[in-house]
Amino acid sequence: MADDAPQRARISDPVVMRALAHPARLTILEELALGRAGTATEFATVCGLTPSATSYHLRALAKAGLVQEAPNRGDGRERVWQLVAAGGIEVGSGPGGDPDTMKAEQELVLIWLARVEARTRSWVLRWQDESQEWYDATSMRDSLISVTAAELAELNRKVSALIEPYSRTNRPEPPPESRTLAITYRTVPLPEKPDA
Repeated sequence: MADDAPQRARISDPVVMRALAHPARLTILEELALGRAGTATEFATVCGLTPSATSYHLRALAKAGLVQEAPNRGDGRERVWQLVAAGGIEVGSGPGGDPDTMKAEQELVLIWLARVEARTRSWVLRWQDESQEWYDATSMRDSLISVTAAELAELNRKVSALIEPYSRTNRPEPPPESRTLAITYRTVPLPEKPDA
């Protein structure tokens, strides 16, 4: 990744994690991460909420320091919002965190995982309506590997480096035939087997 690439905001504050732990707020952040700025009315359409409810969620995200007002688009009557950290958000406190922080992190990750699973299920339910080209290009993979913690950290860095050039932050004007894709990459250790 280039040195001038936008930095990711690291979140370890349980108050901020709880502010994120709402499907509408994650939807708003996802839209903003695609390089879009928008108003409560515009995000309401995406979230399936009223502009008033969406405005509430935007203010909560602003209070948590995740979004900020963007330059207005002309007459100044609408509040336009944008991400604070153009490189996205990374959440983590680590196993040594206090119980309140650990609980907030677990709740946020579980909500995020539910969104990821819903997105994948949506694809499975509609892939028969997609072109053969896009059907063939997609992939779902589950592999079991054996690595050390250091090797896993290196693998994660390499995968991130492969994906990063295609992010909207680094590629604000992708080719016209491109589509927005969700890439979920997980490396999850299995429980250790007790000694036999």
